[in-house]
Amino acid sequence: MAGVLALRDEPRTEAAAGVATLSKLGVRSVMLTGDNARTGAAIASGLGLDVKAELLPEDKLREIGALRSSGSVVMVGDGINDAPALAAASVGVAMGVGTDVALETADAAVLKARVFGVAELVGLSRSTMNNVKANVAIAVGLKAVFLVTTLIGLWPAIMADTGATVLVTLNALRLLAWKPTV
Repeated sequence: MAGVLALRDEPRTEAAAGVATLSKLGVRSVMLTGDNARTGAAIASGLGLDVKAELLPEDKLREIGALRSSGSVVMVGDGINDAPALAAASVGVAMGVGTDVALETADAAVLKARVFGVAELVGLSRSTMNNVKANVAIAVGLKAVFLVTTLIGLWPAIMADTGATVLVTLNALRLLAWKPTV
């Protein structure tokens, strides 16, 4: 024998931290891969993931369908083989260094191709939804005030309505200062 050449896949350097952060956010992560079972298990065990390996694109679709039956599913992928599953998931997220097909199919993209970016995306999404809920509560609550002010006169009602618009807009602008807490 003249020599031995050994190759193996390595997870991204920040992958373990990204998966751990997702876990802290209450997100269960599962690795769906077309790699052989041994490779998939080796990478998944180091990251604390459940793994389903040796999957063809149609197998990934079936797995996404099964996961969707129990709730929302975010699929993160970067390859042509991931595109059908990205489209079938509740939300598809493409890694920025992925193929054009994955980027075009996904609903969102993590541009720096960092696994930690997925946790940041989840955090920003949750902050945005909390902001939307607060804005709806503010707007609906102030509509009750508008009813009372219309009895006083039209101008106080107009001013109250304008004030509500300003409050809701200012509350939404708070998201511009959002920073990842994870």
